Amino acid sequence: MPELILHHYPTSPFAEKTRLMLGYKNLPWKSVIIPMIMPKPDVVALTGGYRKTPILQIGADIYCDTALISDVLEHLQPEPSVYPEPSKGMARTLAHWADNTLFWTSMAYNTQPKGIAQIFEKAPPEAARAFGEDRKAMSFGMARIRSADAAAAYKSYLRRISDMLDDRPFLLGEVPCIADFAMYHPLWFTRVQTPVLAGILKLTPAVLDWMDRMAAIGHGSFEKFSSAQAIAQASAAMPAPLSDEVFQDEHGIPLGSQVVITSEAFGPEPTEGELVAATRMHYTLRRVDARAGTVHVHFPRIGYALKAATPA
Repeated sequence: MPELILHHYPTSPFAEKTRLMLGYKNLPWKSVIIPMIMPKPDVVALTGGYRKTPILQIGADIYCDTALISDVLEHLQPEPSVYPEPSKGMARTLAHWADNTLFWTSMAYNTQPKGIAQIFEKAPPEAARAFGEDRKAMSFGMARIRSADAAAAYKSYLRRISDMLDDRPFLLGEVPCIADFAMYHPLWFTRVQTPVLAGILKLTPAVLDWMDRMAAIGHGSFEKFSSAQAIAQASAAMPAPLSDEVFQDEHGIPLGSQVVITSEAFGPEPTEGELVAATRMHYTLRRVDARAGTVHVHFPRIGYALKAATPA
């Protein structure tokens, strides 16, 4: 089993999604704690620009976005599966909704003034301001949900999740699937990081019981690791051989081209590199960094835009 390095910070909801999947699959991992806001020089050394949390590193391969990280973990450890049949397509679709609509509704509710005050109650005043400016830059151009509107929608979504749990312990059956991990992490933030606002969850006791079952999965076995160690490991390794999946050209951009990949929504920072793979599910860019050496940076197709790099 290759060594898994997770770059994350404790209060990141999407990192919690990944930590739980690592625990569910009983995969040991190394924990690199990264800054909550920019600058993130060690992250950017590995990714080339992408700065959302978490990222998964395996040697000189860097995997961005939890949608892709989930697939990587599934490939490494197929059992227990987070995509159990026969509801694999449904699970993926629900997970996408949860990582987008449910997540942003939850965070609009969680980051109302009482929530922000609790998140930063032990930090100096400038920390909240810096966080706000950082997230404002990451969400440039996005429509923002007002907290009052978010509260109403959040209650409706919680009732719908509760309805899914009427006759089963997990959302689609007897065992967790990717939809459980994706729906859990926004609610986890409400319950654990902004408990002053967690009363909203008490309206749906079945959801709280399900959250207890998810939390009991735990994070598995991990040990602390430093950013310097992670970068040194990337520098000492070579990217794994690419699979023989067929090149799927949707852009008229041939392999070997210099390209730029950006998120279609949150976190617009670009990553530039040589396009070395474009399969039906993901893109891979080859980059060379002064500290990290030659790395392959991998992105899912869904949610990311690919274009040719502008000539210098």
